[in-house]
Amino acid sequence: MLELLIMQEVRLMTRTHRKLEHVKYAMKMGDGPQSAHFKDILFIHNCLPELNPADVDLSADFFVKHLKLPFLIDAVTGGTDAVTEINASIAKVAAAAEVAMAVGSQYGTAKTGKSHASYTVVRKNNPNGLVFANVSAITTPEQAKLAVRMLDADALQIHLNPAQELIMREGNRNFRGLISNMLRIRDVLDVPIIVKETGCGIAAEEYKKLLAEGFKMFDCAGAGGTNFTAIEAVRNGKCPEEEIFHWGLPTCWSMIDAATCCGADNLLIASGGIRIAEDIAKSFAIGADLIGIAFPILSLIARKKDASAFLLEMGNRLSYYLMLLGCRTPVKLRKVPLIFTGTTKDYINCRRYNMAGLAKKRR
Repeated sequence: MLELLIMQEVRLMTRTHRKLEHVKYAMKMGDGPQSAHFKDILFIHNCLPELNPADVDLSADFFVKHLKLPFLIDAVTGGTDAVTEINASIAKVAAAAEVAMAVGSQYGTAKTGKSHASYTVVRKNNPNGLVFANVSAITTPEQAKLAVRMLDADALQIHLNPAQELIMREGNRNFRGLISNMLRIRDVLDVPIIVKETGCGIAAEEYKKLLAEGFKMFDCAGAGGTNFTAIEAVRNGKCPEEEIFHWGLPTCWSMIDAATCCGADNLLIASGGIRIAEDIAKSFAIGADLIGIAFPILSLIARKKDASAFLLEMGNRLSYYLMLLGCRTPVKLRKVPLIFTGTTKDYINCRRYNMAGLAKKRR
């Protein structure tokens, strides 16, 4: 019994250390080396937009919650007392900017019962906001229920991260039965489920598998932003230029794949390396309903900068693109014509997608 207790404590200490290292290396390494490939999409200027700035409406409603801006501060951290202040700060930013937020994986806390405060602090600082819980696809149904209760969450993100797990020295490498377990989780929850990747994107083949099983909400979390595969390798003392760090489907391509198989009744969150308003506009143009941003918010909080002001300014810049394209709301961008260039054009051709159809109208 003593040996078992010692092993459990070691695992807890390892998980705590890993969470702190994730934050440390995310801040140190930044984005890359992949590109999200939004530069391959071009808008066609509309010189007769027939709009007044007052006509533009960036607000959105999800899960009976109203957002001033269609942004999500996507999963960052949690699961150790040392990051409680970070999640408290993120919650305050989300509340001030009136955007959605998600926490980092609750799998460890739901499993061990430790470090609840790093998550419960979210509702204390953002009592009325749109908040997503977050667990691994190997989480038990009861643990998933606990994760949702911990936050009084409006929805649950179930994350998929095989590339990260393979490189992580403590990672789970058995990927059998994930969909079956996700279905068991869904059966016991009374909140919506969002299936998300963690930096390698979701391809059309997997969107279709998930759609066939009745999953309707996705966070593509494509390559181009924070690279957890590289972070895990650096944690293990490996060279950060290894070829595996380029693995993954760029965010732009993952969203194009989603546009080919998802419909108007699906929720699509675009995330992964989205850093400027132009990329936000392009994400909406290829089918996004909500835009996930994580690293810029974490970076601003770490530097004691006003992250809510950053989000508000990002919304202001997004409104410029709506004006220039004659669109009253972000989702109207799906109807504007697009030009595909570079490797994204090659990707569309290789996948045998109807480029003219994609360029003209999405979803």
